[in-house]
Amino acid sequence: MSRGQFYLDKANARLWGVCAGIADYTGIHAFWVRLATVLLTLFGFTLTIPVYIAVALIADKRPLALYSEAEEARMLRRAARRSATAPRSARVHGDLTDMDRRVADLECYYRRSNPRLAAEIDSLR
Repeated sequence: MSRGQFYLDKANARLWGVCAGIADYTGIHAFWVRLATVLLTLFGFTLTIPVYIAVALIADKRPLALYSEAEEARMLRRAARRSATAPRSARVHGDLTDMDRRVADLECYYRRSNPRLAAEIDSLR
């Protein structure tokens, strides 16, 4: 992946994917980024928490097309564990909502990079 743009990394996220995104962007292991964040917060750099929250709210999620197969499988396993305790109808609804979001993310990603494809999609609507 190109280091040209920062994205939240939901596949390796512990909370919102900010530290994992920073790790992916810089090439540093996520453990060290998380450790540095915790140490900065503990040693009085209280601006860490508001900056973390601001980045989590402002930054874009990493487009699904940029995830490797292993990362995507890890995300699906994590989602399956979360939904295992939910009722079946809620799981199905959640799965359909997630698929809809993923298709929309892919559409947005490819529409931005290919104007001809964007025109074709608009003509189908």
